[in-house]
Amino acid sequence: MGPCESCHAGCCRSFAVPLTGSDILQIEESLNLTFWDFACRWADPDNTVARRYAPHFYFPDEPEMPFVISLIQRESVYFPGTRSCRFLMEGQPDQDTPYGEARCGIYNARPSACRVFPARFHQSSDLAIIDNPHETQPTAEDSIYSLCPRPWKQNDLHPLRTMRNLAVAKFEMTFFHNVAAIWNRNPQDWSLFPEVLRDIYSRRVMEAESVQPEQETAPETSPATIPLPHLPAKAA
Repeated sequence: MGPCESCHAGCCRSFAVPLTGSDILQIEESLNLTFWDFACRWADPDNTVARRYAPHFYFPDEPEMPFVISLIQRESVYFPGTRSCRFLMEGQPDQDTPYGEARCGIYNARPSACRVFPARFHQSSDLAIIDNPHETQPTAEDSIYSLCPRPWKQNDLHPLRTMRNLAVAKFEMTFFHNVAAIWNRNPQDWSLFPEVLRDIYSRRVMEAESVQPEQETAPETSPATIPLPHLPAKAA
């Protein structure tokens, strides 16, 4: 039985889940939701959300504050005063499961950060490494945020799906870093973010004659080769 079976989903309570633009558009399309239904900008002055994974975005109303685009969290249904992912489906606690069993409500459209958890690419090879969340647990009073019930093992992760998910996550987050670099040159109002995002991602598929020769010969895995539009000028 895998670590996620009969779990109360401490990971979906403990972490602000960073999103890529691809994650956002996938959730919108799959669930017929708007950006504002599930996404937020999460203040990250200590780099505890972005870490070395997600980019920071800046906005004119708080120009010195770095933000990560993340899933919204809400108050837990059964444990008031604690938080959980907006899409977490909580089960009612009982004698056998004091925290209840919980499941992802958008499993097939879940963000890439969730798909790869708890694996990452090894820095100098094409291997996947398990970063075991079981090794770092909260204190007893925060036990609702406790993570995996046991350490993850090699056979808990499918060798093919894990590598595909890691490859996609790496590509999409690299592209999103590119988007952040463009946005941060001329930060716009937060209300404009989803509109600009959709415009950028609509340009990822190009007809051959519209691509410059130097772009076509660049490495295919580099999102920087995809032309991105200039952001609109700031309103006066």
